[in-house]
Order: sequence, then structure tokens, then C-alpha cells
Amino acid sequence: MQPLRIMVYRHSVFYSPLLAGIGNGFFAAEDFEPAYSVMPADKTVGEFIASGAIDVSQSAVSASWPYLERSERPPFVHFAQINQRDGFLIAARHLAGGVASDPAEDFNWHALRDARFMFVHGGQPQAMLAYALHRQGVDLAAVRAVDAGDTQQMLEAFRAGRGDYIHEQAPYPQQLESEGAARIVASVGRAIGPVAFSSLAASPAWLRSEAAPRFMRAYRKARGWVHTAPPAEVAARVRPFFPSIDGSALLAAVSYYQRLECWGADAAIDPALYEAALDVFAHSNLITRRHPYAAVVVPPPDRT
Repeated sequence: MQPLRIMVYRHSVFYSPLLAGIGNGFFAAEDFEPAYSVMPADKTVGEFIASGAIDVSQSAVSASWPYLERSERPPFVHFAQINQRDGFLIAARHLAGGVASDPAEDFNWHALRDARFMFVHGGQPQAMLAYALHRQGVDLAAVRAVDAGDTQQMLEAFRAGRGDYIHEQAPYPQQLESEGAARIVASVGRAIGPVAFSSLAASPAWLRSEAAPRFMRAYRKARGWVHTAPPAEVAARVRPFFPSIDGSALLAAVSYYQRLECWGADAAIDPALYEAALDVFAHSNLITRRHPYAAVVVPPPDRT
């Protein structure tokens, strides 16, 4: 079997299309032996792809824009989408008034201005959060921000009493719910709507290899399966990747992302969703111009 080295920026149920590609055998069916790893905090997609250390990375179209801002060519291109929504949730420690079963129904986003808000700082997560709050009439710069570090550090800090609200991807807010430590009250993905969020990136050379169309065949099957299969089946297949997460929290995370439709639609990156991502980054002044789609995105390798 051929080695397939996959790397992700963050370890989350959000990336179940890749996890199920491994756990449910879709990549193996195309004669791949996949290896999964999480990117070290001090590294970038560009470094790993340029060095040939990995084949495919979870990324985002926005990862190419810093290179283009410097008038450099990125060492990778984006060839498929993973998620067409932001996957971050906001969970509350203290709830004022009743909160409906639909987390986006009753929550007042203005409550964040008077609370200690622990959120993922930097990059796309913060840019998307700032844009979501802006659409709700809240300035992220006005909140009492808490920066507790990476995911595990944030969870430990929240359990220890720091922060009134926490912003993270599933399954971590669901895990806090299962412990009785918090309740999910808002969805950034619902607040923003469809957007080019997570993508798959690789070098142009790898995308010209014979492995690329086989990978894409397997990936399409995996992504379609996690979107439509019973949530319990998907949770069972990704379970080995999350040994410290309660089964109920994992099931809730899969169910949430299916309802959010983040794995729906075609795997090709939609130009309209790319433009929506540019809007998000322009709002935070993280780009100085609207970088063209063709400079960042290529068709999936089974369509070239």
C-alpha cells in the first residue's frame, strides 16, 4: 500500500471527512496506508508541504493570502473543501434566563460584552468570530477577552473557573456539556452562513501524481458518508481518534455538524464562498486586497 501522510491544524470532529477516510477504510480501499498527525503550533502548512514531509494538509484558503500579501507564490494550492461553515461554538458557564434547545434561538450576543470571553486567538478562528459578532452588533475588541492558550489549556482553564463563555470547535463544547460544566448557546457558523472555511491543500506536483485522483475518489466517498450516515455510525468510526471524549459528546458533535450542513454540497471550493471568506478577512483588515480565486484554488484532481 502507498503511504498517505495527512496533517491537520486542529484535532476536531470538524474534520470527520478525513478521520472517516481513515477509520472507515475509504483511503485503504484506494490502496493507501494513511498516517494522521496534528501540526505543531510553531509550524505552517507551507513548511511541511514545501519540504515534502506531508502529502495533504487540512488548511484554509486564507492560509494562502499572507504569501500573496508579500507578493510570493504559496507552496501549496487548495483543491477541495472540507467544511463550508465555521465550526466553532460558544458555550456558557452561567446562563441568564432560559435558553432554548436551538442554541441560536434565544442567545443574546450582546451578553458577551459584559462577560469574560475565552476564545481562540489569532488567525482564521478569531477573524471569523469577529465577523460573526460584527453581524450581531458586537465589537470583539470590546469584550473582556481571555487568552488561555491551546484547546487543552482552554478546557482546563474553563473547568478551573476562568471565563464565563468559551469558544471552541466540537467535540470540546459538547464535552463540557456532558460534564455539566457549560451549555452551548451559540454557533458562529450559523451567524456567518456559508463560507470557505476548511480546505485541503497540497503541492501542485503532488496533485499531478497518480495518487491524487485516487485520493480524491476516496475523499469524496468519505465526505459524502459523514454527511449522510447515521450520526452514531460516524461517531463510532471516529471514536478511536478521541479517547478522552465521552461517547455522548462525540455523538452530539457529529449530529451538530450534520445539521449545520458543513459537509454538504460538492467537494470543489465554491467561488462565491471564497469571496465570502475574503469579506471576513477584509473586515479585520487582515488583507489589503481581494486575492483572486485562481491564484489560490485549483479544481479537484479528478476534474482536471
